[in-house]
Amino acid sequence: MYTEEDFKRRFQMRRHVFERLLRDVQQVNPYFRQKRDRAGRHGFSPHQKVTVALRMMAYGSLADSMDETYGMSEFTCLDTLEQFCDTIVQVYKDEYLREPNQEHLNRLIRKAEDSGFPGMIGSLDCMH
Repeated sequence: MYTEEDFKRRFQMRRHVFERLLRDVQQVNPYFRQKRDRAGRHGFSPHQKVTVALRMMAYGSLADSMDETYGMSEFTCLDTLEQFCDTIVQVYKDEYLREPNQEHLNRLIRKAEDSGFPGMIGSLDCMH
């Protein structure tokens, strides 16, 4: 639907990153697999659920504002966001969400100092 440039501008990430996230969360959490409701209609697609979660996080969108664009209720949006965050932590914790060791910390400190931001690491815990 989107060119690579349009996709990156609209989603703030490359398509292959989005597709990896989508694939990973689908494999780990059945919530992100499309199901049928009791009337036999298809529920929200995995693409819709991941898109809603990412948009809420990236832009600080309110859950009830997603209703107009994606047709999801506030409750479903909040549930989707919670499921997405829990799944991302579960999938990527060991690879990306670990505490830095001393070697990594020293590299970050040097990089910050070289960029003109001495003491940056000490202020990270004060960021929102």
